[in-house]
Amino acid sequence: MTAATAPEVVTVGETMATLRATGPIRLAPLMETSVAGAESNVAIGLARLGHRVAWAGCVGDDEFGALVLRTLRAEGVDTGHVRTDSEGRPTGLLIREDGAGDLAKVRYYRAGSAGSAVGPQDVLRALGPGTCILHLTGITPALGPSAARTVQAAADRARELGVTVCLDVNYRARLWSPDQARAALRPLARAADILVASDDELHLVAPDPALGETDAVAALLAEGLSEVVLTRGGEGASVTDASGTFDAAARKVPVKDVIGAGDAFVAGYLSARLDGLPAAEGIRRAVALGAFGVATRGDWEGLPTRAELALLDAPAGTTLR
Repeated sequence: MTAATAPEVVTVGETMATLRATGPIRLAPLMETSVAGAESNVAIGLARLGHRVAWAGCVGDDEFGALVLRTLRAEGVDTGHVRTDSEGRPTGLLIREDGAGDLAKVRYYRAGSAGSAVGPQDVLRALGPGTCILHLTGITPALGPSAARTVQAAADRARELGVTVCLDVNYRARLWSPDQARAALRPLARAADILVASDDELHLVAPDPALGETDAVAALLAEGLSEVVLTRGGEGASVTDASGTFDAAARKVPVKDVIGAGDAFVAGYLSARLDGLPAAEGIRRAVALGAFGVATRGDWEGLPTRAELALLDAPAGTTLR
């Protein structure tokens, strides 16, 4: 593989099989089968926009693992650095139950999964000439000691190679406590170039958790981050770099499903960066991808191709013929 054909972006994490219940599980509703994982959602979003991207991790030697690999390959994601577990660990499972309105309940079955046992030897070989960005999240280090070591090793290796490191905090309260998260994420934030966080996650990575938003961002930039991206849900997002702060309002679309919208947002931001766009344009592409994410059901199924990026600007009720 040459630098010209190697993945531009490598994502590292766990991808799970998903079962989406169409009603209360206790009533035995029909279920839809798919796959999901924050890092692979980003990978799919980037691949649909025409970028070369690889996902590195582990799956079980089972039918769910085969589903994960088949789906990612079909979406144009390089799975050449994925290990199939040979020690009986299963592919992780996510079960989603839709409630009233847009309420959704999500349960994870990932303790002891193949993804939680990922090791540095599984992912470091994915980084090499031609890699521009390593994308990590705060979910993977919460899965266990081996996964935490792997994420930190990947960040350290990327720094040695001059690869840009993007960290999406993506805090999951069901996986670990705020104190546990802060202990693991602070070193990752210091190794990162781009930090993505919701406005209520910033204290988990700021040098001083008591700092207000403006001071926390300034302190993170002073530590070496080049860009701090803050998401605010329906209020939009902002990015701060050495040249200033740039805001983008959320795109107004009918909301069908908010799960996966943050991953769509990150895919849009990293795509703009790969295209050489300035931060102000990058944050606008990010909120556009986030809008595609919330306007369709599924973690990644509604993400656009590059040709579809302008569809949000079409008049309401437009029919493409």
